[in-house]
Amino acid sequence: MKRRYSFPAHLAGAVVARTGDEMSGPALMLAGYALTGSAADASLLLAGITVSAVLGGPVLGSVLDRADRPGRPLAVALALYAAGLTTVLVGLGRLPFALTLAAAVLTGLLGPALSGGWTAQLPAVVRGDRLARANALDAMTFGAAGLAGPALAGGAAEALGAPTAVVVSAVLIALALPAAWMLPVRSAPGPGGPAPGGPAWSGTAPGGSASSGPVASLVADLAAGVRAVAGRPALARATLTSVVSCTSQGMLTACLPLLGARSLGGAGHGAMLLSCTAASALAAHAVLARFPRAIAPDTLLWTGALVQAVAPAAAVSGRPVVLVVAAFVAGIGEGPRLTALFAVRHREAPERLRSQVFTTGASLKTTGFALGAAVAGPVATWSLPGALLLAAGTAALAALAFFTVPAEPRDRMTAG
Repeated sequence: MKRRYSFPAHLAGAVVARTGDEMSGPALMLAGYALTGSAADASLLLAGITVSAVLGGPVLGSVLDRADRPGRPLAVALALYAAGLTTVLVGLGRLPFALTLAAAVLTGLLGPALSGGWTAQLPAVVRGDRLARANALDAMTFGAAGLAGPALAGGAAEALGAPTAVVVSAVLIALALPAAWMLPVRSAPGPGGPAPGGPAWSGTAPGGSASSGPVASLVADLAAGVRAVAGRPALARATLTSVVSCTSQGMLTACLPLLGARSLGGAGHGAMLLSCTAASALAAHAVLARFPRAIAPDTLLWTGALVQAVAPAAAVSGRPVVLVVAAFVAGIGEGPRLTALFAVRHREAPERLRSQVFTTGASLKTTGFALGAAVAGPVATWSLPGALLLAAGTAALAALAFFTVPAEPRDRMTAG
């Protein structure tokens, strides 16, 4: 299997799945705005499909860590996510909004499969010294998806209607199923390492009670994953910074339909600003892929957050040219920050908990994004400049949050 599965296949599957994912949020938000006429309801729909990731991420990560063939549950999660998007679309305008929102929340449980769940499998595909460059290239798939997804969402919404944009996003996610299904079999652990299904793997200590069933073992794994994220200063610091940054991103995204309608000639045009952000993020990813060790990832985490704070502050002017420039600036901060986040996770995550660390981190980020969107939607309806300034302040707070977690001596060396 390892000989037949290549890193380009991994990247191709990641690009298709993540393009569909990046498209789904703006497409659902535009569909909600078009069918309800309310920016607040549209932002709630976006928040609904993202907020539940905080629950689904850790459980999904534990399932992937336990599986000898992690590609199989990953593929199932992708299929269910695509089906969930379709269900939400069918409910819009036909069912009470509360039921449609509930369907979005259930669908969002599987969201981390498209981000952390996929990236966590990278060490099984690429090993050794090639991992640093592969990590940067994998992070570039987020930039490529972020470039194509919002552009497809906005373009399809303007040309064919917002519901069509949701359908296209679901189809793209479904197209990634073969690449996920064929992911390599989990490698056997090294000498003395835990075997899949063994005591250390399941979270049960050697000689532990035979009465510890699958549920108890899963709970133990979840607790171990949380301890790994919270107990390692570098992981905790990176996670906190990324969560607060994503809260700011959610706020800015919730403002896009109104920005597009007021300054760019259409709500769909506002969503397409995300493609400008993704373009500059992709360029930044490319530079880091060429020089993966030029700047310590820990440093990139907080400096990237500071750069991101500039974008919503500049967008307050509402001038079309300034909006485009601000979107590009946001990507210059976002791209390096994401690459740095993945590098820290690969460096710090325990091998047997790698998927859970990635999906837990992804779910927390997604939940931060959801909370930001939920807060900014009503604020933007009342005062769009106020919502944008709130997003800018939150991004600056993310940079400060980095320094609230004390660093271990090794972390101080790598952050310099």
